[in-house]
Amino acid sequence: MDQITLSACAEVGFQVAGSTGAHGAMRALRRVIPLDAYEFVAFDPATGRHRSLVSDGLRRPPGPLPSAGTPAAGGGGPYPMDGARLAAYGWRQGLTTPLLLADGRYTGLLNLSAPRFPAHALTVMAALSPTLAHVTDLTRCVIDPVGLPSGFSAVAFDRGGVVRDVAGVPRSEVVAADPAMAGYARAFLDSRELSRRGLWQDRGGRWREVRVLRAGVGSHGALQGAVVAERPCCLPYELTAREAQVLTRVAAGDSNPQIAAALVLSVRTVTTHLEHIFAKLGCDSRTRVTTKALAEGLCVIDL
Repeated sequence: MDQITLSACAEVGFQVAGSTGAHGAMRALRRVIPLDAYEFVAFDPATGRHRSLVSDGLRRPPGPLPSAGTPAAGGGGPYPMDGARLAAYGWRQGLTTPLLLADGRYTGLLNLSAPRFPAHALTVMAALSPTLAHVTDLTRCVIDPVGLPSGFSAVAFDRGGVVRDVAGVPRSEVVAADPAMAGYARAFLDSRELSRRGLWQDRGGRWREVRVLRAGVGSHGALQGAVVAERPCCLPYELTAREAQVLTRVAAGDSNPQIAAALVLSVRTVTTHLEHIFAKLGCDSRTRVTTKALAEGLCVIDL
């Protein structure tokens, strides 16, 4: 590819990563391929179906847009489409590019229409496929990086319980593998909370600091979702597991008899635990203990 083509390809990557996304990328691509129209078709791994995501320059009669098929993940390249089938949709000469990320994962298709495709079109589109694949990657999660400190692993959930990776953040296999986490994330989405903090004991008995944040998932954050992030920790303030459970009940407003009944303890034992909690947290009342527990995420998350 010549210098102009390489420059245009670099600009495509810049636009995909920036705020202009697909339309900005196509403006850059038009510097080397004179396009009439384009359409990004995303593959949704949750449903196994394709859907039109972004398009420009098309006349859209009723019914689905024909395509030349779905390539297998990890292979395939740009190939011509049947112009006769697509003429009613406003296409002139057609080219379909399978969009595959650098790791070979298939995310969708890019359909292109032009008066005439230059000889270098196939080479350019093959080179751009891993970059443009990010446009149709419906597993992406859009999250404000300020909301998630370093050192956390995370996954995101949409309302349907589909697990999605969070771009730029290590995947939390322990959260993804716990079947109760999808329901917890859905309950969080149904609440009015913007974020939540707490302590979670995973199925292996290890304690983890957990943060839950609202975020957009799917293409450009179009779906409402929740990010569940975690990192291993020790119980803070040298609390014991039982003291953490009692503290959580106090923060929920339970009385000593209610805590005793819920945790199958005597009221005297609950009182002793509370004395230890007050001393460790440096608080002298239930109100101050509750305020500190909620502010610092000291309550146990119950799945």
